[in-house]
Amino acid sequence: MADNYLERQMQDYEARRAAIEKKKSEHRKKLMDAYRKRLAEQQKNK
Repeated sequence: MADNYLERQMQDYEARRAAIEKKKSEHRKKLMDAYRKRLAEQQKNK
């Protein structure tokens, strides 16, 4: 019984952690895309 409980708790934790990492990754990608776009515009305007 305790093993199942701990196993479920660990799976829930890993799922939450994976979701957070995915969200962070998407956010970083969004920021980098915006940065690259600004950089390209600056290079174009020179």
